[in-house]
Amino acid sequence: MQLECRISRKKKSSPGTGPGAAMLVALVLSSAPMLAVGQEGGGGMKWSQDPATGCRFVAPSSLGTAPTYWIGACSGGKAAGLGMLRTRVGTTAGHAFYGELREGVPVIGTVDLDGGFQVGRFVRGDIGTRDTEWQERHDGFETALRAARAVSAHYAGQKNAASARHYSGVAKKLETQLEGD
Repeated sequence: MQLECRISRKKKSSPGTGPGAAMLVALVLSSAPMLAVGQEGGGGMKWSQDPATGCRFVAPSSLGTAPTYWIGACSGGKAAGLGMLRTRVGTTAGHAFYGELREGVPVIGTVDLDGGFQVGRFVRGDIGTRDTEWQERHDGFETALRAARAVSAHYAGQKNAASARHYSGVAKKLETQLEGD
């Protein structure tokens, strides 16, 4: 999006129409996309924090209330980009979300539950809670596939071969979902 702002100094402007007003309008318009992040789900989002790293995020409600960990980038203290939110109770791994987060808020991906996947965009606090069109389901699985591969690469970089193999297997499982489209 490009904004054009022309300032003329030939004549005096009326209050609220001068260069200051034009700059204010440009500033407000340029920040509007950032203000919209996460607003689709309403203002009552519950923020969580990774117990190990302190990175903050909003977890999809289908993950439950167990402690949740983020594997991915953390920008400005908030989860960002492709990655995984994984619940844990003690040493037992729970459900996982594979997908994309922006400023700590899920955008799209899949929640891997015991009986299958919830897939789609983050709406009203969860992933895939409404009927989704084919394209949204495809995009959700595609994003989750890239996220699982990123998690596998993360563990490979830490020389954790077992976890790298596990998440590579998750990526293959997600890829089979895409093949069935």
